[in-house]
Amino acid sequence: MVVAITAMPSSSPNDIHVFDRETMALRRKRAATNFADYDFLFRWAEERIFESLPVIKRDFKNVLVIGGRYSADFFTRLQSHLSADATLKIYDRDESFYPHPPHTLVTGDEEVLPFAQESFDLILSNLNFHNVNDLPGLLIQIRKSLKPDGLIIGSLFGGETLFELRESLTQGELQTKGGASPRVHPFATKQDMGALLQRAGYNLPVIDSDIVTVTYENMFKLMADLRGMGETNIIAARDKAYVGKRLFFEAAAHYAANFAEKDTDRIEASFEVIFIHGWAPHESQQKPLKPGSAQTRMADALGTDEGKL
Repeated sequence: MVVAITAMPSSSPNDIHVFDRETMALRRKRAATNFADYDFLFRWAEERIFESLPVIKRDFKNVLVIGGRYSADFFTRLQSHLSADATLKIYDRDESFYPHPPHTLVTGDEEVLPFAQESFDLILSNLNFHNVNDLPGLLIQIRKSLKPDGLIIGSLFGGETLFELRESLTQGELQTKGGASPRVHPFATKQDMGALLQRAGYNLPVIDSDIVTVTYENMFKLMADLRGMGETNIIAARDKAYVGKRLFFEAAAHYAANFAEKDTDRIEASFEVIFIHGWAPHESQQKPLKPGSAQTRMADALGTDEGKL
């Protein structure tokens, strides 16, 4: 049975508002119709997540999947890694990517989780966290929604993503307007994510990243792909005025001159994908030794004179 519950965030004067998430929802809704034509990065990251699941020796009974934009067979493949009696819920902004939800769908803004504490032993999210306004707060909510020794596995675009496009658009705007406004998202780095997981109270955090380089005929083909993914500019402070075509032609020329693939006329676009794993605390987990509790000197372990280390 499918049950839809609406959970939306409250607002206050102190809310962090880097991203215009209402615009994000509209653009993703438009992208849903033909998303399979532009989903290659999401499929690639999804495969990496599936590669990690068999290595984790846990029997996950209650699972939450955050966000949409998964492959057609994602839930069938996920179910094969779970016990037969496992229950699975989906949490997404709306039903755009789930016209026929394969499991219970809960709708609401991903920035606010409407679930009771200690509800899940596994939470998954693929390329959804990079445009959350309060990522530290969301990670804390997820940790509280996990049972003790529960696991989050997630991915998000990282700091090296689209650095070529960022520089080219900045140069195009400087050439045409004499100033620049934000046109490419700020992305977290691996170091940021490690610190955020620790700050949110996760144990045994693991952070990894890969850079996927994609080539395009020109900058406009890249921007068409970003629209198809639902990943165009939603920075709240973006310049919403019409800027004319010249800015983009200047930016495209800079892109082609500075970021072309070697020995071809195609441009390169970088996408850094950061993968995160973190465990909700449990007494059975490994703990670091207390300072001064070591039973063997480092010099003895290395077989050397302590004065020469």
